Amino acid sequence: MSRAEAASRALVYERRLPHPPEKVWRALTENSLLEQWLMQNDFLPIVGHRFQFRAEPRPHWNGVTDSEVLDVAPNERLSYTWNASGEEAPEGLKTVVTWTLTPTSDGTQLRMEHSGFRPEEDVRNLQGARYGWPRFLEHLERVVADLEGDSG
Repeated sequence: MSRAEAASRALVYERRLPHPPEKVWRALTENSLLEQWLMQNDFLPIVGHRFQFRAEPRPHWNGVTDSEVLDVAPNERLSYTWNASGEEAPEGLKTVVTWTLTPTSDGTQLRMEHSGFRPEEDVRNLQGARYGWPRFLEHLERVVADLEGDSG
């Protein structure tokens, strides 16, 4: 592990959802569902696929997140880069979002880790992620709940 990796920060959120992993997976990987709880996107669950999340621009962010799919294990694990773009984005910002779904007797244990924040350089992005992810996760839970009647 490099010194930079050792010094990086991560955010981890865990939720227990009363829904099977297949339903949670759909909300994490289907464009129209992702858009309902996260952002507009051109995501495909294919390793190596480059895509963007798009939102309304905000101060210090143009609303675009450049990403690449790193890992796909259906109904178990999904990982992609999460790199804010635009003129004010920090040079070399490279973070990774990893979703882990673990079946439980009554649904799914969902773990989200957003890693790779460098303590000095990425303070604003870390603060933004700390603010945004809990809200995104609440929206994700609602989207998954609305899928409960669906057949899969």
